[in-house]
Amino acid sequence: MTEELKKQGGAIDAVAAGTVEEAVDKTTATPELDDAAKAAAEREARRQALYEENERAEDERARAEAERMRDVDDEDEDETPRDTWATVRRLWSEAAGDHWRFYIVFASIVLYVIFNTAAPAYSALVIDELWERIQVAFANNTTFSITWDQCGKTIFVYFMIWTAAGSFYALQSFLMSSVAERLNLRLRNRIAQKLSRLPLAYFDAHRPGEVVSRATNDLDKMSESMQRGLLQLLVSIGTVSGAIIMMFVYSVKLTLVFLGFTAVSLLVTKVVSARTHAVTGERQEWVSKITSAVEEGYSGRLVIRAFNRERQSSAEVHEASGELARVSTKADFMINAVGPAVRFIGRLAQIVIALVGCNMLVAGQMTVGVFQAFFQFIYGASEPMTQLSFTFNSLQSALASAERVFDLLDEPEMEADPLPGEAAKLPGRVEGRVSFEHVRFGYTPDKPLMRDVSFTAEPGQKIAVVGTTGAGKTTLINLLMRFYEIDGGRITLDGVDTSRMDRGELRQQFGMVLQDAWLFDGTIAENIAYGCPEATRDEIVAAARAAQVDFFVRTMPQGYDTRVANDSESISQGQRQLLTIARVLLNNPAILILDEATSSVDTRTELAIGRAMAALMRGRTSFVIAHRLSTIVDADLILVMDHGNIIEQGTHKELLAAEGAYADLYLSQFA
Repeated sequence: MTEELKKQGGAIDAVAAGTVEEAVDKTTATPELDDAAKAAAEREARRQALYEENERAEDERARAEAERMRDVDDEDEDETPRDTWATVRRLWSEAAGDHWRFYIVFASIVLYVIFNTAAPAYSALVIDELWERIQVAFANNTTFSITWDQCGKTIFVYFMIWTAAGSFYALQSFLMSSVAERLNLRLRNRIAQKLSRLPLAYFDAHRPGEVVSRATNDLDKMSESMQRGLLQLLVSIGTVSGAIIMMFVYSVKLTLVFLGFTAVSLLVTKVVSARTHAVTGERQEWVSKITSAVEEGYSGRLVIRAFNRERQSSAEVHEASGELARVSTKADFMINAVGPAVRFIGRLAQIVIALVGCNMLVAGQMTVGVFQAFFQFIYGASEPMTQLSFTFNSLQSALASAERVFDLLDEPEMEADPLPGEAAKLPGRVEGRVSFEHVRFGYTPDKPLMRDVSFTAEPGQKIAVVGTTGAGKTTLINLLMRFYEIDGGRITLDGVDTSRMDRGELRQQFGMVLQDAWLFDGTIAENIAYGCPEATRDEIVAAARAAQVDFFVRTMPQGYDTRVANDSESISQGQRQLLTIARVLLNNPAILILDEATSSVDTRTELAIGRAMAALMRGRTSFVIAHRLSTIVDADLILVMDHGNIIEQGTHKELLAAEGAYADLYLSQFA
């Protein structure tokens, strides 16, 4: 990014030079123009170059953001793990404390399969014994009855077999749920700890929803698949294997008929699933489009009404809804049709097997008990085989989710703070002397941004940081707060190297007001006291008055106890900014950082806030990132940045007299 900006800067210089040459040619052709006119032409060329640089930087940042979003979307849509077995081994390692539970689950599955297979097989003995007793009673013209010795003992054993199977199934389900939830909690805690150790660069490169999704959707999907998908897979494999073995024991002919129809049903399932996957993907695209259209229509409803675009906006939503309905009809048909189709093939198989089996029964090649047991095995094998493909897809998606979680856990962490006994301490009361000494920094090692930045802010001084978009103003502040670590040089606070300090202690000395004000879900009083939760109501009100926000708060329904949120439309952007300024005023920091803090308020309020800020900044070092240069003409030191480096520094008068970049930037705002 930095190299591209350098290229842009070179191109801009060329444009400026060309413009200057053109202006000089004109002056040569017109002898009556004096030196002042030449200087004016050169200045105009430089101003035009600044405008072009700013626009190109904005376009480049927009393209980079769009490309990043596309990459993230592509990543989120990938439901296939890169390395299945590596992910499985990682999950096994993460569940190290629950391995004994897995062993019990596996043993329970084996015992369940044994008893679940034995039950239909034993039912053949029960039915045959009952049928034999019925025939004897019919032949002797006696009443058929069941006693403990006559079929009762056999029926009891049959009941106990099913009871044992049900018990082992309940045991394995309980233990697998325990393993899954414990692993879910363990990974969730690790993510929470990881997020506190990740550098700011990670959050700059990833959307908030993507990060939150790792700890919510991905872990929930993994947990659900372990509880259901994995358990169902293991049980299904065991059940199908046991059923087919017993079917071959009873009748090879009938088993081959069953396997033939099963192969047809699996083929149908595969073909339909592939088609269904394509259709559902198309449906998801239209869901995204209609969601975006609805969100855009809701968020921009005022603009839509102002330009009388209600019909057009509604037409876009209806068009997307129509396409979604069309695609959803196809998708729903494919999804809902595969089940009945497979079951139809299964029922057809049962009819054929029943006809063949009846012939074998009449011929005396099969007993009544074996005949009904065979059908139990058919049912026990067909349903799991039908669901295996869906189970595999679910497990694959869960492994992809787990892989994304591990990718987050493997992200490089920021440099750890020094141990409590080794951390550097500030000497008593903080004076606010900040010094950059030959600081070097780059967001990536191969693209350095700051090459040699040096300046000193004396206690109580107002330091203004100016420059075009992408010049490095915010980067300078981020380095000061240790949101990023420098690559060389050092930054000191009252002579103490900030890299040797605890981050919490360092940031406690700063108060920051950002251009984008943020309010947390809670009362107005809680938002003002966010950085100082022990503050009294009187102190909160005093800070609100100093920030010129007390009158507005008292007009709210519950005053300072009115609940607000960041997306609340009952509070304007300017009022949000005032509340965040009050938050900093209450915290009473040693050093202030103001990122265009008054950009969202009206002129009258800006003047009032300016007076409050002047009182607050008295005796405190303050850093002001300014776009409107009229607000920093009284600064003690102005830093002019370009491509990450300080190209000019001095007071307003000194920089105007130098007629350099600052003079061009200042005059361009009043041209």
